[in-house]
Amino acid sequence: MIKRHPGRVSFLLGWRLTLVAACLFFAGCNKQVSSAPVAIDSVVSPQPARVGPVTITIKISDAAAQPVSGAHIQLEGDMSHPGMAPVMSDTKEIEAGRYQGVLQLNMAGDWVVLAHVILADGRKFEPQINVSGVQAN
Repeated sequence: MIKRHPGRVSFLLGWRLTLVAACLFFAGCNKQVSSAPVAIDSVVSPQPARVGPVTITIKISDAAAQPVSGAHIQLEGDMSHPGMAPVMSDTKEIEAGRYQGVLQLNMAGDWVVLAHVILADGRKFEPQINVSGVQAN
């Protein structure tokens, strides 16, 4: 007959319970994110863009062409010249799925605007908007 040590049995049982609890905890924390595609369109105004305030409107729609609300979008404008500090702006949702922000473009030339998009379900995108040929006033 094999004798088991009671302290060892309780240790192994406690260890197993801890492992099961950890697996359940991490499985419960795994956020399921929909992989349905979204369409992101942008409009820059005025056209042609000029030094000063430029309005960027972004429209987000789902695969069924329905507007996607509740996103947070931050605009980051960068010039192609090294050493230039980026300009930043947040957008506001002006109607369902349409977001608008104003960037202060402080120099003529070519600009690249990154839209840092975080959807309500946690998905992230960074579409690039090219603003070429910004003209001096």
